[in-house]
Amino acid sequence: MERESMPFDVVIVGAGPAGLATAIRLKQLAPDREVCVLEKGSEIGAHILSGAVLESRALDELIPDWKDKGAPITTPVSEERFYFLTESGGFGLPGLFLPPPLRNHGNHIISLGSLCRWLGEQAEVLGVEIYPGFAAAETLYDEDGGVKGVATGDMGIAKSGEPGPNYQPGIELHGKVTVFAEGCRGSLGKQLIAHFELAGDQPQTYGIGLKELWEIDPAKHQPGLIVHTAGWPLDSKTYGGSFLYHLKDNLISVGFVVGLNYANPYLSPYEELQRFKTHPKVRRVFEGGRRVAYGARALNEGGAQCLTKLTFPGGVLVGCEAGTLNIAKIKGTHTAMKSGMLAAEAIFEAFETGADEEAGPLTLDGYAEAFRQSWAWDELYRARNVRPAFEWGLWGGTLYTGIDQLLLRGRAPWTLRHTHTDHAATRPAKDFKPIAYPKADGTLTFDRLTNVSFSATNHEEDQPSHLKLADEAVPITTNLATYAAPEERYCPAGVYEIVEEDGEQRLQINAQNCLHCKTCDIKDPIQNITWTVPEGGGGPNYPNM
Repeated sequence: MERESMPFDVVIVGAGPAGLATAIRLKQLAPDREVCVLEKGSEIGAHILSGAVLESRALDELIPDWKDKGAPITTPVSEERFYFLTESGGFGLPGLFLPPPLRNHGNHIISLGSLCRWLGEQAEVLGVEIYPGFAAAETLYDEDGGVKGVATGDMGIAKSGEPGPNYQPGIELHGKVTVFAEGCRGSLGKQLIAHFELAGDQPQTYGIGLKELWEIDPAKHQPGLIVHTAGWPLDSKTYGGSFLYHLKDNLISVGFVVGLNYANPYLSPYEELQRFKTHPKVRRVFEGGRRVAYGARALNEGGAQCLTKLTFPGGVLVGCEAGTLNIAKIKGTHTAMKSGMLAAEAIFEAFETGADEEAGPLTLDGYAEAFRQSWAWDELYRARNVRPAFEWGLWGGTLYTGIDQLLLRGRAPWTLRHTHTDHAATRPAKDFKPIAYPKADGTLTFDRLTNVSFSATNHEEDQPSHLKLADEAVPITTNLATYAAPEERYCPAGVYEIVEEDGEQRLQINAQNCLHCKTCDIKDPIQNITWTVPEGGGGPNYPNM
């Protein structure tokens, strides 16, 4: 069956904050232009997961009357604390010594999924066409080699690879410009970065963020309270830390972020989150409460020196697709939205000059220059040295960050380097001892599969696995033999499992558990695993994460 095609002025891949900000700004400037947004989740927000503390600067510019329009931003930050933890105690960092990026006066604690649902409503009011449940699986190129749009994945393909009884071919969506806003480590974005050689000056580095949403005892709830920690349970050489954000209605987000450049293949980011909750300062917060939801997501940590080139013939990268997260602030929503708004303005200017009527793919170099002149770039540039400083360990990185952010205000005349990719940082298992993580108690701590059930993850079972192995022998001959099968531990959903059949070991992939976090695509030691989109609508269905 031939694929149908649909023409648009602009096709946007991904209904996160960057993609929706692009769509809204475009329709504000050019109401008559046809703009569509593809979203692989079953609905807008289904795959959105973040802390999240919102700095509203970009939203203030995009929709100045967002309060009057009922944006779900109702919990202002009331207090913030930072602790360095030891196994049984810890100490707080006085507010005077808190680096400016970690000061949150005027910010709000939100559900980013709820904000994206609201942004989707604003986009639809303006006439944006949004298609949830349709995963962009292929980039389309024209005869000049430029991008001319994307194609959605076929539906109803059986595990055998043959069309099933409910087979429907994908649809081609053609655009004069295609905006890729898939978020961190987008599958099509990864291909585009390689195809057009868009990678930044230094290799991107990532983290995995794991989060649980809890309803806690009202007596322990303090709306607007932010707590960050560093130190235990991680060792001083492993980058990471926690957050506890008190929302409204007695809800609290607890999360743990681990930099994926860790060396020890026995480390399990998921188990570190569970162990963190047992700390005396943390346990008491959750006693008498109940877990509501769970999820995980990779995030860009590299900063300005790892930012990709933003444009290529026929399209642009926006938001975390390009690496716009500000790790010093532990925030990326505002910078992602700003990048989308600037892309929209560059697209509008090109349309106004008639560039879209000329032969050949449209190139939007003005977007890259506008981003370099924006406050978003200024933020990223000032924060550029924070993440690489932690290659010196927790205390060296903390000391340097204090100097860089408090004294130099991010204006050091040097730029520290990221020297290697995260997967290359993994060292052989023989250099380490296995980590004895405590068994889940089912009340405060949970096993992975139980927690996955609180993500509402679902995939059509009779479909090919969207997790592809370049060489099916590698998980045993290399990953197991040299690295003790780290995929069993770095995956936060129990997707990868070494099983034995007839006396032989093999890797079993439980793709139906996948949270779409992309950690496997990043951390596999020799890059044997490639994450691709499953059938549209599959994956987690986060309610308000």
